[in-house]
Amino acid sequence: MEDTSKYLIHANVIADGVVERSDVVGAIFGQTEGLLGDELDLRDLRQSQKVGRIDVSISSTHGQSHGHLTIATSLDKVETATLAASLETITRVGPCRAELEVAEIEDVRAAKRKEVVERAKELLETAFDDSVMSSEEILAEVREHVRVEDITEYEGLPAGPRVTDSDAIIVVEGRADVLTLLKYGIKNAIAVEGTNVPDAVAELTNHRTVTAFLDGDRGGDLILEELSQVGDVDYVAFAPAGTSVEDLDHHQLFASLRNKVPYDAVSGLNVPREAIAATDGSTTPAPVPPASDDDPDGSETPAADTAQPADAAQPADESSADDAEPTAPVADAEEDDDSAAEPATIYDHATAIVRENTDRVRFLDADGSVLEETDAGEIESALEELEPAPSTVVLDAILSQQLLDLAADRGVDRIVARSLGQFTKQPTSVQVHAIDEIAERAPEGE
Repeated sequence: MEDTSKYLIHANVIADGVVERSDVVGAIFGQTEGLLGDELDLRDLRQSQKVGRIDVSISSTHGQSHGHLTIATSLDKVETATLAASLETITRVGPCRAELEVAEIEDVRAAKRKEVVERAKELLETAFDDSVMSSEEILAEVREHVRVEDITEYEGLPAGPRVTDSDAIIVVEGRADVLTLLKYGIKNAIAVEGTNVPDAVAELTNHRTVTAFLDGDRGGDLILEELSQVGDVDYVAFAPAGTSVEDLDHHQLFASLRNKVPYDAVSGLNVPREAIAATDGSTTPAPVPPASDDDPDGSETPAADTAQPADAAQPADESSADDAEPTAPVADAEEDDDSAAEPATIYDHATAIVRENTDRVRFLDADGSVLEETDAGEIESALEELEPAPSTVVLDAILSQQLLDLAADRGVDRIVARSLGQFTKQPTSVQVHAIDEIAERAPEGE
């Protein structure tokens, strides 16, 4: 009845004496019986469920009873008003004189409509998402989702999807670090998840070229110390002092990786991490402190090693090391480079373009000779117009899907870039490498 009722009759009752609820209900049925005819007889209306339950609340004080009653009806307005008026004919409740007065006839549907309006106002203010995402925000969110989906596990440890098949891996501290590297297109990272290096990582380092890329705090020092004891570390890179890998932006992350040094160059010298990673994330590492006078083999070569890859040429004149300034070996190496021939291998070209952070692109023919060199921002127009088409492209930038498709259309055989972006499809005719992937292939003529 409550679901189908249209109106609620509210009435007040006053009795000169103590009465109970049953007395009030009995008076209503008894004194209205036959008053309005058979069609509006209260008992018949109750049986046909056109009138609902009669709710009465009553209390007595000082020998007088006061109460309130409610009757729900599904009758129309005229019938409801007539029934309500008949209640006011009641003059006695139980043994006591009484008076019953209708206070209100409530339209249940109006009350529901009011609730609907109030709720609609509330929903209008809170339920609608008024934020409109820009195109850049939409693309960024989709890319982030893809990168998060790309994270995998290696022996239960968070890892990038290329860890299982890449010749080189990057060992980081935690899952958030792996996600940060994935965000910038680096897919060969694996996390040790704490300062206790797992056996799976230790075993993996014995078969891969390993770069330890760690936070610029004491935790990073501890992980490097244990990793060097249980595994085989080739290169070391640190985030700027006091920061974590997961907090680095694009520039800081790649700058820190470019500042990596061979582990052998610092393992025996007790060199602080500040000498490996520049504190501001720049591309120039802080200077390595010179060896003490008690170290006859130390000379000044660590500074040169810090700024160059492991296979970079060493100074030819070792006898002059004792008299030279700490930067003398670097100067000798630069003089040797100036007098040397053009880069002989792909790695040499990649070192000249990418390692030096030139923001340039170099196009090579099948013999490794330079066809053209220009700014990285102009690569697409240059690649479209260059004749003959290059065999190899060396790019100091992130390789995008659009650029990869253009290279495939022009018949490019190989691309070496600073890092690789996210590819929805990769043409089989083009070999793509991040520079870190070819670092160890230089001796083989890569």
